Amino acid sequence: MNTTSTANNNSDILSIIILAAGKGTRMKSAKPKVLQTLAHKPLLAHVLDTCGQLNADKTIVVYGFGGEQVQSAMNDYALTWVEQTEQLGTGHAVKVTLEELPQNGKSLILYGDVPLVSEHTLKRLQDNNTQGMSMLTLTVDNPFGLGRIKRDAEGKITAIVEQKDASEAEQKICEINSGIYCVDNALLHKYLPKLSNDNAQQEYYLTDIVKMAVADGINIIAIEPTFNFEIDGVNDRIQLAQLERTYQSHQVSQLQQQGVQFADPNRVDIRGTLQAGQDVFIDVNVVFEGDCVLGDNVYIEAGCVIKNSQIGNACYLKPYCVLDQATVGAGVDIGPFAHLRPQTVLADNSKIGNFVETKKSTIGKGSKVNHLSYIGDAVVGEGVNIGAGTITCNYDGVNKSQTIIDDNAFIGSNSSLVAPVRIGKTATVGAGSVITKDVSDDTLAVARGKQVQKEGWQRPSKSK
Repeated sequence: MNTTSTANNNSDILSIIILAAGKGTRMKSAKPKVLQTLAHKPLLAHVLDTCGQLNADKTIVVYGFGGEQVQSAMNDYALTWVEQTEQLGTGHAVKVTLEELPQNGKSLILYGDVPLVSEHTLKRLQDNNTQGMSMLTLTVDNPFGLGRIKRDAEGKITAIVEQKDASEAEQKICEINSGIYCVDNALLHKYLPKLSNDNAQQEYYLTDIVKMAVADGINIIAIEPTFNFEIDGVNDRIQLAQLERTYQSHQVSQLQQQGVQFADPNRVDIRGTLQAGQDVFIDVNVVFEGDCVLGDNVYIEAGCVIKNSQIGNACYLKPYCVLDQATVGAGVDIGPFAHLRPQTVLADNSKIGNFVETKKSTIGKGSKVNHLSYIGDAVVGEGVNIGAGTITCNYDGVNKSQTIIDDNAFIGSNSSLVAPVRIGKTATVGAGSVITKDVSDDTLAVARGKQVQKEGWQRPSKSK
C-alpha cells in the first residue's frame, strides 16, 4: 500500500530548471543579464514569481556570471543553486543539474531572460506532456536566427534545427522553437549524458533531446503560448525596452477591458499588480508600483506615483502626488504635490492639500490638512482643521513621539506641535504657536515668544 502511494507521488513530482548563467555581454552592464529589470523587477524574479504559482517540488537555478549577485538578489526564494562554470550551450546547462534532479516526475525547462511566460501556458504545457515530452513553439513571419521545428508528413515533430545548421529548405520553415519544454526526468537522465557538440557552434544543444525522443518513438506534443510575447527573450537594452512597452500595453489593455479609462494607454507604467473598480480614470504619466487597489470612480490626474497603496471609492488625486504604503478611505481629495509616506491612513472624506507630507499618521473622517504641512507619527480625530505651515515635531534627534489631535480641534497656521503632546477636543491653537504641553478640551492655547526689536542691528557679513 505504501509502495503504491510512493510511486504515484513520484510520478507527480514537478521540478523546474531555470537557466540563468549567461553574462549578457550586449547589455553593457556590470550586472548579470537576469538581474536587468522589466517593470521595475529583475527578469529572473518574473520567472520565479510565475513558478511560485505552480507548486513545484524543487526549483533549480543554473547560475554562472555574477553568481553571488544573482543569489543575493533572489535570497527570498527557496531555490537549489547549480553552477555552470563553462558556457557550453543549453544542453550542457541542463546537464549540470542532473545530480540535483529527481529521477522521477517531470521538469519544466525555463530561462531567466525569458520573463513573461505565464502560469496558464506552463500548466497547459504540463498537461500536454502525456508521452514524456512537450514543448512551446510559435509560427512567426520572420524566423531568422531561431531554431526551426521539423515535422513529418503526418505533422509529428521529428527534430529541431538551429539557424546555422539549417539547410536552405529548413530555413523557410516558420514554426520556431521557444526553448521551453516539459520533459520527464527519466528522459533527461537518459538523454543529457549522450549529447554531442558536433555542430557549427560546437555547443551541446538541448534541442538534440528532441531527436533522441523521436528515435525512441515518443510523440512530442507542441503547443503555442497564450500570448506571443511569452517566449520573447532579452539580449540587449533595445529588446528590453521593446518588451517593457509590450508588457505595459498588455496590462493596460486588460484593465481597459475591465472598464478602466486611460487618457493615453502609452503613457502609464504598472510595475506590479493593479486592481481597479468601475469608472476609474487614469491620466498620463501615472506610475503604479507593487500591489495597488483602486475603488470605484477614482480619478487620478497626471504624474502621480502610487506604490503598495489602497484607494477607496470616489477619491480624487490631483497632479504629482506620491503615495507609498498608504490606505485611503472613500471620498478623499489629495494634492496636488502631496506625499503620503508609509502607514498613512486617511479616513472617509478627509482632505490632504498641496505640498502636504504625512507619515505613520491617521487622519480622521472629514479632517483637513490643506497646505504646506508635515504630519508625522500623529493620530488626528474627526472634523479637525490643520492650518497652513503646521508641523508635528515628532523627532528629538533620538526618539520619535506621537501627537494626538482630538475631534474638531482647530490648529492655527504656522504652528509647531512638539511631541509627545495632545490637543483636546474642540480646542484651538493660535497661529504661530509652539505647543509643548497638552491642551485641554474647549480651550484656546497661544504660545508665542515676546517680540523684540533691536535698533541699528548689523546683519552678519562674510568673512574676508
